Amino acid sequence: MGKTLFFKKGVSPQKTLMIIRKGKQTIEFTDKPKIIGFGSVVGKKEGEGPLAEWFDAIHDDVSMGGETWEKAEAQLQKESLAEAMRKANIKSQDVDLVFAGDLLNQCVSSSYGLKDYGIPFLGQYGACSTMAQTMAMASIMVESGVSNISSAVTSSHFCSAERQFRFPLQYGGQRTPTSQWTVTGSGSVILSNSKDKGLCVSDVCIGKIIDMGITDANNMGAAMAGAAADSIFQYLKDTNTNPSDYDLILTGDLGEVGTNLMYELLEKENINIRKRHSDCGLLIFDKDDPDIHAGGSGCGCSASVVCSYIMKKMVKGELNSVLFAATGALMSPTIVQQGESIPGISHIVHLQNID
Repeated sequence: MGKTLFFKKGVSPQKTLMIIRKGKQTIEFTDKPKIIGFGSVVGKKEGEGPLAEWFDAIHDDVSMGGETWEKAEAQLQKESLAEAMRKANIKSQDVDLVFAGDLLNQCVSSSYGLKDYGIPFLGQYGACSTMAQTMAMASIMVESGVSNISSAVTSSHFCSAERQFRFPLQYGGQRTPTSQWTVTGSGSVILSNSKDKGLCVSDVCIGKIIDMGITDANNMGAAMAGAAADSIFQYLKDTNTNPSDYDLILTGDLGEVGTNLMYELLEKENINIRKRHSDCGLLIFDKDDPDIHAGGSGCGCSASVVCSYIMKKMVKGELNSVLFAATGALMSPTIVQQGESIPGISHIVHLQNID
């Protein structure tokens, strides 16, 4: 497939090659948008897990001082973006665009959480893949010259997600072994056209909708596994690279069930990522916690892990090349109740340290 090229307005095409379409689904950046700030805020349970020391803020009160779970989640986004801007040493008026999303109807956590910042807003929905989707969109805007600084924000909250997708907490429903615990957390990233060296987005791969035929809303890992395998396979093909070319291949909340299924699907294509792979849903909680079952989930899961543990390790130089493949189950309560299967999606963001 030929390359599709995009150029900054007013710049000669002979001088500046901005964006390269590689293969079928991957977009490579020439200037490589820089990550100049990132922030993570989580709830009490996440703060008791193995990544506690890496988060920027931990709330002991899961209501965050709000009257409803939805207001609590909105507060998470507000705080994580504030932390990212603080680290970037910028103010809200310096940000040209914010791409934000969550799991709730009409992405209300994003719109209510970010409304006071006064930043031009584009709401996003990719289910649990939303962090990679918002980062991809923000990167494209910065690389193309449409924006000098863009931000990507994502969140989820256990209580608000349970109320929308399953039952209110008062119902006391039983959880199956394949179920995952929705993370109460938010992550934010600030992307800039800065020419400084350091952490950047090198390229992105936009995923396809893959339907594994899973109808069980308590088995989202299996529903998303096919999309993760498909995007990783396609990205490696598009870029002509191998798993060993990366320090880490990080999926976003497949959990234990989805991770093992993804391994099987990739190995049918002679791709083995076991030695290079981790999953955000398996990193954020103590695996021996009986409440967790198959692992963590929610778009705040990968957002809070990437915007803390992963990026801080990259800033320290302990990781230099990370494929972040966030995964999402594109379901709604209505469609599941109608007996439809749950399609999955996975977008990839390649994070690199540039010397």
